[in-house]
Amino acid sequence: MSIERAKQYLSQYGLENEVMEFAVSSATVAEAAIAVGCEERAIAKTLSFIVEEKPIVIVVSGDSKVDNHKYKEEFHTKAKMISFEDVEPLIGHAVGGVCPFGLEEDVKVYLDESLKKCPVVYPACGSSNSAIKLTVEQLESIVSLEKWVDVCKEMEG
Repeated sequence: MSIERAKQYLSQYGLENEVMEFAVSSATVAEAAIAVGCEERAIAKTLSFIVEEKPIVIVVSGDSKVDNHKYKEEFHTKAKMISFEDVEPLIGHAVGGVCPFGLEEDVKVYLDESLKKCPVVYPACGSSNSAIKLTVEQLESIVSLEKWVDVCKEMEG
């Protein structure tokens, strides 16, 4: 089970007991914000892409979306999200619970500048009804960070 994988990863930082599990879904940004009781911008959504035929994840603010031009500038390719059915085998977590904890070995992790809008963020923890409260600094220090990127824009509306 993916949540156990995330908790096992978090245990090396003494954070496994900080994982919140909800009686309701937190699979979407809107659902997660309601479950946690925060603004959508504080939800740290983890998006999965293929770059140079390898899987990567980019953690972004819940009120942001990938800007194709910025993405291409950073990764020198078009943004190509991993298909629904391929996310779990390539990343290690199913859609709705994708997070930067306990990933498959070859997955690179990027954090987007949009996360810096909030002092505290809530990434998922491997299931569609989980999250953990972390400062942006904590998140940065516990993921296998490749680097910070600026590939997002705020959603309109």
